[in-house]
Amino acid sequence: MTTARLSKAETRILEQYWKLGTCSVREILESLPDDERVAYTTVQTLVYRLETKGALRKVKKIGNAQLFAPAIDQSEFRGGLVRDLLDLFGGSPRLLVSNLLESGTITLKDLKALQNAASGGKSHGGRGGKGNA
Repeated sequence: MTTARLSKAETRILEQYWKLGTCSVREILESLPDDERVAYTTVQTLVYRLETKGALRKVKKIGNAQLFAPAIDQSEFRGGLVRDLLDLFGGSPRLLVSNLLESGTITLKDLKALQNAASGGKSHGGRGGKGNA
């Protein structure tokens, strides 16, 4: 995976590539919701930055259009973000969760649901089954 950090805008473009697969800059631009539309050249610049950072790769050229595809896996990318976030809390998941609770980002109810989901996935055959998150 790339070790370069991605901006929020770069990450948004990369998410579209994960969603659509191999496509052109124009297709990415047209796939964005109206409230996120920017100039074609802005998307083009973001795509070229993502290529430079190793997150996208050129697949082929059709006419004047370059087609790009994700060069990194979505789950691998997210795992890296989680590791970076944990590093901000000294590698402690407890400190991270404590901060999320204190800030109101998650509730005790959310935490309990996560705990039930985690224990349901292990050897507790009992309650797990619904899979709602």
